[in-house]
Parts: sequence; C-alpha cells; structure tokens
Amino acid sequence: MSADSVVAIHGITKRYAGHTAVHNLSLNVPRGTIYGLLGPNGAGKTTTIRMIMNIITPDDGRIDLFGGGDGGRRLAHRIGYLPEERGLYRKMKVLDLLVFLAEIKGAKRAWAKDEGARWLDRLGLSDWSSKKIDDLSKGMQQKVQFIATVLHRPDLLILDEPFSGFDPVNTVLIKDIIVELARTGTTILFSTHIMEQAEKLCSAVCIIARGEKVVDGAISDIKRQHGGHNVLVSVDGGLAGTDQVFRNRRLVMKADDYGQYAEVELATTATTQDLLRALVSADLKVTQFQVAEPTLNKIFIDLVGPDATRARAQEVVDA
Repeated sequence: MSADSVVAIHGITKRYAGHTAVHNLSLNVPRGTIYGLLGPNGAGKTTTIRMIMNIITPDDGRIDLFGGGDGGRRLAHRIGYLPEERGLYRKMKVLDLLVFLAEIKGAKRAWAKDEGARWLDRLGLSDWSSKKIDDLSKGMQQKVQFIATVLHRPDLLILDEPFSGFDPVNTVLIKDIIVELARTGTTILFSTHIMEQAEKLCSAVCIIARGEKVVDGAISDIKRQHGGHNVLVSVDGGLAGTDQVFRNRRLVMKADDYGQYAEVELATTATTQDLLRALVSADLKVTQFQVAEPTLNKIFIDLVGPDATRARAQEVVDA
C-alpha cells in the first residue's frame, strides 16, 4: 500500500448464496482526491463500500485504511458515510439529531451544536433546526443527512449516489461543498452510475461491472488508452440525414446519437477530413465538427454496455 493511499483494497471477494457480488477487486484511493467508484446498477459498488465500512466483511482479500491493516469500528470517527438508502431518526429535532450523530463520532456536544447550526445556515435550513425530521420535505432530509455525514470533519468521505433526490439547484450546492472539502484535504470516495457527474468531479476512477474491475486509473490516462479518433458532429436540420454516412464502416466505427449532436468514433484508417468530405458530399450543412477526446460516458458504455457484455460472454464460451 502506498503511503499516499487512504483506501487500499487487495483482491476482495464477496459471495451471497452462490452469487458473487464482488470478485477479486483491487484498487487504491489516493489521499486528498475525489475518486469515483463507477458501474451500472448491481455492479457491486454498494457491496464494496459496505466492506470498506466494515458493515460486512470480505470472504477473501483485505482492506487497509489510512496506511494500516486494521480498519473496522476503530476508525469510524475518521470516516463520513452517506449511504445510498438514506435513514434518519424521524421523531428527533433536526439540530438535536445532528449533535447526537456527531457525538457518536467523538465530537464534543457544544462544538457539534455550533458546527451543526453553521451547516444548517449554509444549506438554508436554519429555520428548521428545531423541527422534527418528519416535518421536513424529502430534499430537506437529504440535506440533513449530508450535514450529518460531514459535520465531524472526517478525513475520508464515502458518498454513495450523493446527488440522488436533489433538484438541480441543490445538486450544484452539494457539488460545490464536495469540491471544497477535497481542496482542504478530505479524501472522497464517490460512487455513482452517472458518468457526467464523475467526469466533472473525479480525478481518478475505477469502473466495475458484474463485481469485477474493468478499468481503473486517472481519467486522463483512461481517456488516452481508450481514445480512438472522436469527433462531435451536428448538422442543420437534425441527424436523420447522417445515417448513410455513419453506417459507412470504412469511415465510422461507431456513432452515438444524442439528438442535437453525435459523438463519432472514426474507423482506424479514416481521417477527420474523410468524414467531413463525406458529410458535405451528402449535401449536409455541418454546424459543428469538433475533434474531441471520448467522454467518460462513451468509454463506460463501450466497456460495460450490451456489446461489451456479449463479447465477454463469447470469450467465456470460446474458452
């Protein structure tokens, strides 16, 4: 384990009644980074997080936290965990609940009360501090749960789908706080299946599917490794007229249609000028033609989408 790793996972496996939820997974979360644990629903992300939190234990392998081999409850005060399935004591008053949860993590009552009031003010909940959780809307309860996660100033934040249930305005608010915490030295393990969020926030990611690691590393390195020639294309009047060009496999390996534009991966021997000439020759008025690195969303689909799944299944049959 590197001295700069806050979480080091070594070949962990977890099985449930014949089903392997996580298989031989290894990864390192560097100190002070926002690290994305990515995958489709059911990939094993939450199971992995629960093993890191020592809620469940791996059948094989081990997990080291903060440079040591012994994690578990002893380190709970250094970790903030926001689970995907939220849960609060609904009959407690908001500030009382925050103070109670912070005290469990080792904070002093007076400090937790002042800090809790400061966070409630920042997230626009000051007027609700003496209300019961039951009196709050779902979005407000989500904010309270987020505050409870960060209130005791943990060294490691584990956020499982942190934007679930938030409207766009509050999503930006929570995003800004996450970035701020990372800049002040907090290490953040961020689990999501929404690639746009991960691409904007994370410096490194691990993509898992069916419990196994598909790829990991810095996003810049992953894009370089899985790049190819990619062009963003828009044409006047919509993309319907591009079908003939995009189906030409001498020009285009794959085209992902996003409605207003297409992300095109060129064939190995084709050039951007070949594609542009073909579009113009088809009497299409090109309004956007931008050479671009592949998005994390495209890489994700290429690695864990239906085509990738069928290819891996065929490899197993052939073996």
